[in-house]
Amino acid sequence: MKTSTSINLRHLRAFIAVAESGSVSKAAESLYRAQSAISRSIHEMETMLGVGLFERKSNGMLPTAFGQSLLYRAHRAANEFRLARDEMASRIRKANGSLNAPIFDMLFNKDRLQIFVTLAESHHMPTVANLLGITQPAVSAAITELEASLGIALFIRTAKGMMLNEAGEILVLRTKLALAELRHVEADIAALHGKTQGLVTVGAHPLSRTVILPRAITRVLKQHPLVRIETVEGRDLAAGLRSGDLDFMLGTLRPGYPLQGMVDTPLMTDKMSVFVRKGHPLTRLAKVSVDDLMRAEWILPARHTPTRDLFDQAFNHVSGSLPKSPIETSDLSILRGLLLGSDLITAISPQQLDMERKLGILQMLDFEFERSARVIALTQRVKSHPSPGAAALMTAIQQVARELELNPDD
Repeated sequence: MKTSTSINLRHLRAFIAVAESGSVSKAAESLYRAQSAISRSIHEMETMLGVGLFERKSNGMLPTAFGQSLLYRAHRAANEFRLARDEMASRIRKANGSLNAPIFDMLFNKDRLQIFVTLAESHHMPTVANLLGITQPAVSAAITELEASLGIALFIRTAKGMMLNEAGEILVLRTKLALAELRHVEADIAALHGKTQGLVTVGAHPLSRTVILPRAITRVLKQHPLVRIETVEGRDLAAGLRSGDLDFMLGTLRPGYPLQGMVDTPLMTDKMSVFVRKGHPLTRLAKVSVDDLMRAEWILPARHTPTRDLFDQAFNHVSGSLPKSPIETSDLSILRGLLLGSDLITAISPQQLDMERKLGILQMLDFEFERSARVIALTQRVKSHPSPGAAALMTAIQQVARELELNPDD
């Protein structure tokens, strides 16, 4: 969960109004606030970011390069709120005939947004109160005010806790995407000073974790030591990418790609290879045959996983049946231990056992599965605008992938 942003949303609203109108007085009029309050918001934002956001001229307030950078992110965030309003509009009208409050105006309350998103993910008000350091009545009041201002319920009260309804699902997705844009503001401004910094969050599938991603991360940190990188592993990384919790994903393309709202950038093709321990009886054969493999006992990936489906397809193609498999696991540590301590064999990407192969403790047999190819790719949200740090990491990943294509044994 990444709902935090250092940007004060009330100040941001004032900034947008001044940037679009070119005048503090016009912004004050449109927002029904005093000119002094608008000026104070701009001053506090400039102080927090450490840059001037406007050039004060006789003919108005013109955004500086830093102001333009902030305005770009602010507009992207505002657009997410407007999309939430549009997508929820029909549901709100069905509930009580009208939209009670302009959703874009109402959402400029950082604390309320944080409470809403945290409750959407934790489902329990006591948990939210504990996480945010507030009282449970404060959580309840914030949600009540939010639903009342919209004129529509966002949660369903169940025995399992507070669960989002359809309108709530729309709002939480758009809110998280808006906040994801604003998290990049400080990194964008630092880039204008020639510094690449900030947090990059990557969804990493197993195939990318051993060689491609570690090498790319090492390069980025060497060039840009102020960048922080967080990797996330799990099955449903697409949901994290879709909601803005992840900057991008690195892994294999699955059937039915690209996912809705996503764009894929293919990097390289990878194939499975057969691995055994050093000194395994099969390593003494001049040529390993299909019959040799059928007589062996295998460690196979867990059933109903993409890797297992790929293996079954490839092995059926060369043999017409599947080998004996007393053990099924998708855990690389367990797989490694079993291979080193027995005559069991497995089929896996050479990248995933790269270090063991280079150390000589595991060996790759001279046998190739013709139909085990899969494409490794970067996946981003459609029309996303990555932070400077994320862009640097994706560039490094592409460089590493090209090198591996040219020299897989490097």
